[in-house]
Amino acid sequence: MIEIVTPDKNYAQALAILGKQTFLESHGTSASAKDLKEYTDSKYTTEVFEKELLNPDSVFRIALINNQPAAYSKIIPNEECPDPKFTHYAKLERLYVLEFFFPMKIGQQLLDLNIAIAKQHKQSGIWLNVWTENIRACRFYEKNGFRIAGETSFRISATHSNPNYLMVKEFNSLQ
Repeated sequence: MIEIVTPDKNYAQALAILGKQTFLESHGTSASAKDLKEYTDSKYTTEVFEKELLNPDSVFRIALINNQPAAYSKIIPNEECPDPKFTHYAKLERLYVLEFFFPMKIGQQLLDLNIAIAKQHKQSGIWLNVWTENIRACRFYEKNGFRIAGETSFRISATHSNPNYLMVKEFNSLQ
């Protein structure tokens, strides 16, 4: 059974473990093992998630399957987009699913929920960054009405950055 909940700081450790694993599954070939370890060891810790979960500007959701963490998302309403023409847009900062659970379409459920959250916050759309070589993710977002609006760079370490697409989904007033 899939249950999507709003995590509190008691979920910080589970999110750190889930975040690190899903990041490595989706980006594990994008940089050297040393650079990836440095990145995940600094970004996916219980302490980092405890702070992020307390930030009132961030909206997290975690998908549980039989009470086990399987996926999570983070959206930030009114987060400034690198392209200034996209104002009043929410940033979908993370949407990660463990590969084992891909067939269950949890990513679609989380994306639909995040679109609803953005609309509740009266956003004009959603923007996100996605690694250009994560073809599965790029196709997923395109299938859901996102379009490439530019390119950005995602810093993994002091010596390595990944090319990313800036993707946007605009809401029309009838949605």
